[in-house]
Amino acid sequence: MNLSQAEKGSTRIGNRVFTWGTKTFVMGILNVTPDSFAGDGVGTDLDIAIKRAVQIQQEGADLIDIGGESSRPVSAYPEAKEIPAQEEIERIVPVIQAVASRVDIPISVDTWKSEVAQAAIQAGASLVNDIWGFKRAPEIAAVVARAGVPAVLMHNQDGTAYEDLVLDVMAELSKCLEIATGAGIPAEDIILDPGIGFGKTAEHNLEIQRRLSEFAALGRPILMGTSRKSTIGLVLDLPIENRVEGTAATVALSVAGGADIVRVHDVKEMVRVARMSDAVVRGWSRDGS
Repeated sequence: MNLSQAEKGSTRIGNRVFTWGTKTFVMGILNVTPDSFAGDGVGTDLDIAIKRAVQIQQEGADLIDIGGESSRPVSAYPEAKEIPAQEEIERIVPVIQAVASRVDIPISVDTWKSEVAQAAIQAGASLVNDIWGFKRAPEIAAVVARAGVPAVLMHNQDGTAYEDLVLDVMAELSKCLEIATGAGIPAEDIILDPGIGFGKTAEHNLEIQRRLSEFAALGRPILMGTSRKSTIGLVLDLPIENRVEGTAATVALSVAGGADIVRVHDVKEMVRVARMSDAVVRGWSRDGS
């Protein structure tokens, strides 16, 4: 483990302590939506949601990320629509409650809305994953602080204009971190996400992937969410359902670049990719030492 990894320490999420630098943790995606860009939304069918959540755990995920609103960027998906907070709550709360009683791994809620975050935490979520990094609805920071749960803050913006891509994204993530700590959230409870596919062109996404190691300067764990995204489709000229190999390549490169968490749809396959990549990057021995 290098110094930058060691300095990140550990974060308690639910009933588990995540010690950064010991492995690459895998976050499995459970979309409670009818319009997931990846085509994997389970809707609000509790039986299907529970079955999928149990499968995600059995396949080796360390966390489950549950979302009730499609986060598809409108720039790429003009048909994408924001839904009211109450509708989002009605979608996810029953699922979170049901899943929390059936799995042991922590549950993350994918939302930027304070009311949804509050309801999800009360239902059993122990991590808030905000695709706007507390900047779209700053009041969510107070909700997270009061609940004493960690958060993932993602870089996002309207448009794709940058002066220096990586420096600009890092600067904005630093501002997100300041919003969080200013609200009373300990820095050790913050995970940062460069936001692959959000406010960025395909070329931008590839550059962030290529320069991921530079984000270690932020001093916090990094989450990478590349799974099945449009950049993979553009590079390989493949539809969403055929992007598992492209995703595997980005996951392996994320591990090599210093990512601490990878957020994925294809859990079984990406757990294997992460483990193999960890063996190369972090070291491995037959006796497990």
